Amino acid sequence: MDSFRDAAVKVLSANKQPLHYKEITRRALEKGLIETHGATPEATMNSQIILDIRKYKNRSSFIKTAPSTYAINLGRKFEAISKQPEISSEVTQEEKILIEGGFTGKGGEHLVCSELLFRGFNASIMSVDVGMDIVATKDNKLYGVQVKTSNLNRFGLYVFDVRKVSFERHNTGNVYYIFVLRGHNASNFLILPFVEMEKKVYEKAILPVGHGKRYRVNVKFRENKIYLGNKRHEMNYFLNNWALIK
Repeated sequence: MDSFRDAAVKVLSANKQPLHYKEITRRALEKGLIETHGATPEATMNSQIILDIRKYKNRSSFIKTAPSTYAINLGRKFEAISKQPEISSEVTQEEKILIEGGFTGKGGEHLVCSELLFRGFNASIMSVDVGMDIVATKDNKLYGVQVKTSNLNRFGLYVFDVRKVSFERHNTGNVYYIFVLRGHNASNFLILPFVEMEKKVYEKAILPVGHGKRYRVNVKFRENKIYLGNKRHEMNYFLNNWALIK
């Protein structure tokens, strides 16, 4: 397998024109150039390209042509240098945020997987990110589980993004979305069957963002009740209700 950086070079070299980092990632995955165990390979790809540009400047393999869009740097300079340029503290912080997000996402998957195992499901985390994070079986039934994990932000919200292409691809009754709401002492789980997710998209409790490429899920506790989007969508029935997976 190639690194994300090398995969981006191959994809852009083959395409001959600028691409958004999400499209670069999609093509790299389709070609089998990269393998990822994380829930956000697009974020990893974008970070690696940004790091290359900031670290090597005009010697980078990439140039930025538009917001989040990159091309091969045909004017790349190869002059010899005696010292590698310093990586700025801003880049270091960006890497730190990305790594912490990866740990949070993977931790959420393990947390959900253990909860399923305790409840008698034969559950395992997928080795490669293909849209489902966990597959589980029980009583000869197969289930797919998409796990999203979030910490409480400064606005009192838990915020999650779901890729639209993944949502539309895995649109069957045996698919469940489990949103891990991380607390200081314990975590809660908002467990939504696909049909309920679809209903909330239709009711506009879940809204498209990112030029329609993602769905944004906002969750908030208000007076010991949990809401999706706003106060019209109270979701207490789905909070920690593992019996829904059946």
